[in-house]
Amino acid sequence: MQVSDFAQPFHAAGGPVGVLFCHGFTGSPWSLLEWAKATAEAGYTVSLPRLPGHGTTWQELNVTGWRDWYTTAERAFFELRASCDVVFIAGLSMGSALALRLAEKHPDEVAGLVLVNPAVMGFPKMRALPVLHRFRASTKSIGSDIAEPGVLEQAYERTPLRAANSMMRMWVDVRACMDLVSCPLLVFRSAVDHVVPAASTAFVLSHVSSEEITERVLANSYHVATMDRDKAQIFTESLQFFARHSGTTGSPGAAQQG
Repeated sequence: MQVSDFAQPFHAAGGPVGVLFCHGFTGSPWSLLEWAKATAEAGYTVSLPRLPGHGTTWQELNVTGWRDWYTTAERAFFELRASCDVVFIAGLSMGSALALRLAEKHPDEVAGLVLVNPAVMGFPKMRALPVLHRFRASTKSIGSDIAEPGVLEQAYERTPLRAANSMMRMWVDVRACMDLVSCPLLVFRSAVDHVVPAASTAFVLSHVSSEEITERVLANSYHVATMDRDKAQIFTESLQFFARHSGTTGSPGAAQQG
């Protein structure tokens, strides 16, 4: 099936420090593209893959599942590890759950995580999904929760319920092993988020084993904060985080060899 122009993956070769970007559910690389490009312009090697079933039609997403999405993210992670000395992972929403699972499975290979409105649980209304997805294919869209007028995430016009139910099963898997995450964390949470409850971020912060955890509350953005009014803060602070934890002094080309 043809992939939309805005949903194309993005890759950029840079220095020995790599950053993997993972987009969210029903979204596409578009939601992280500006952040990924800013990171690449700073000299990092960047990978922003398109997760299976995304950037085409919601019907196609409905015949994929979380293991498909995770396999794609893990493959991109391995490719970065093969060419870089240090690898970070950045995720938005469900992409943060993928990032956390990668850190759980590869604790010695993930240098740090930058999570934006991490989704590892949903609002109470999602409890009906295990039954509802058997009788209904989709529901209204959860995309483009953005405070800035005129900015669109280009997410699906419908939310596929079978795929959403699979995402919930992934959340169970990720939450069960959260204590295995020990790398530094930088977490951004929007004060107003209509897609993911604040309890989701709270769960992450209280269950990881990381010694360094930094939380930033975004006062001016909704769920897709990487495209919203606080995006500059996310870009700037994430670059500082990557530099600090990769042994660089501002340029990723100066990373310590390891």
